[in-house]
Amino acid sequence: MSSPGEYYNSLPPITKAYGTLCLLATTLAQLGLLAPIHIALIPDLVFKNFQVWRLITNLFFLGGFSINFGIRLLMIARYGVLLEKGPFERRTADFLWMMIFGSLTLLVLSFIPFFWTPFLGVSLVFMLLYLWSREFPNANISLYGLVNLKAFYLPWAMLALDVIFGSKIMPDLLGIIAGHLYYFLTVLHPLATGKNYLKTPKWVNKLVARFRIGAPVAAVRQAGGVGAVGSGTGGGAYSSARAPPESSTNTAFRGRSYRLTD
Repeated sequence: MSSPGEYYNSLPPITKAYGTLCLLATTLAQLGLLAPIHIALIPDLVFKNFQVWRLITNLFFLGGFSINFGIRLLMIARYGVLLEKGPFERRTADFLWMMIFGSLTLLVLSFIPFFWTPFLGVSLVFMLLYLWSREFPNANISLYGLVNLKAFYLPWAMLALDVIFGSKIMPDLLGIIAGHLYYFLTVLHPLATGKNYLKTPKWVNKLVARFRIGAPVAAVRQAGGVGAVGSGTGGGAYSSARAPPESSTNTAFRGRSYRLTD
């Protein structure tokens, strides 16, 4: 069994960085060194007082130390890692762009009064869960050892449990909306039309290459990833990698497990 340090070092870079920042933000808040109100997304303070840091800091707060916080952190460690090491393996720029696009989508939605929520960290985590459930829809999941269900239904089951246990529905719902928008633009729409309008921007690739985060772009191209860096006409954030085979023979929810160019 690996030590905690070895496990932490084995985590993929983007998931590790995001999880670490979430843990740091909650720890500082718990110690009284950081007041959550100072990092919350409050539109009036953003636009009138130019407190633009709130556009970013709100994404890293998952609430105070609690069972819910632990569950969210475990969701990052599980579903974020499974995505970054699975469909996004050796494609760090694509994974980073997915996180950026999801964050921007959540911010835009949150500026609508009906959808407003002061902290979008839970929503971003839920987006990861939703994307994983669409990538591996037929995986068998045991929900707290009580109910077995297909991964396709997991986000909705978690949303229902949150409501039952008294949590707000809006953060989870926003994550599902952002996740589905990304999945639609990078998988469903390209499969239907052959066109992808959400390819990873060049500046994201350059950023990853500049700081040597994850796999270099050149290595991805040599590995044969079609569209892995947003250079192909049909390639997108998902389109270059095959998902591992599903253990279930049920094809009701197939998921994207083939290349656009096949």
